Amino acid sequence: MTSFSHLNDAEEKAKMLGGELYHAFVPSLVAERARCSAACHAFNSASGLSRVERANMWNAITNTPAFPADTPEDALESEPWVEAPVHIDYGTHVTCGENVFINFNCTIIDTCKVTIGSRTLIGPNVSLYTGSHPLDPDVRKGTAGPEYGKEIHVGEDCWIGGGATVLAGVTIGKGAVVGAGSVVTKVGDSIFARKGDE
Repeated sequence: MTSFSHLNDAEEKAKMLGGELYHAFVPSLVAERARCSAACHAFNSASGLSRVERANMWNAITNTPAFPADTPEDALESEPWVEAPVHIDYGTHVTCGENVFINFNCTIIDTCKVTIGSRTLIGPNVSLYTGSHPLDPDVRKGTAGPEYGKEIHVGEDCWIGGGATVLAGVTIGKGAVVGAGSVVTKVGDSIFARKGDE
């Protein structure tokens, strides 16, 4: 693989989060993905979890503070409920509102921010991909070349049906339903429940 020692890791991450072309294989970004991969593996391999254990394993994926082990279950009612397995790139760029449900086999490529609004339901086998690649193969260059991303925002009270795919740059407005198997491909395909919800 190409050496990226001439690149500044912090600058590449800033470009990534800003939607600019960046290189994904600088050491710090590789390490961030490895941390999230290990957290996803632990979550996906666990069984018989209490509510607080489940919440804390999700927080390990998103790299947010854990709840104390003696936290009462009713204090966690609004925390996201995520079914295993889940596959996430970084975890730190995923934010969920209250009472979110994510069904099994969800894939989130969170090169850029992914926000999921409160009370939103995500069906099985749904994919949210903020990452993308240049269309020109002379620029793309496989793992040696740059890539980029655009944020995905899912509003409150949405339902994304099983097997749907949402691509980089898309906003799904409050209360919208994305049919099972749909592919939402570009900003122009953004879905809003009612006119004016943009």
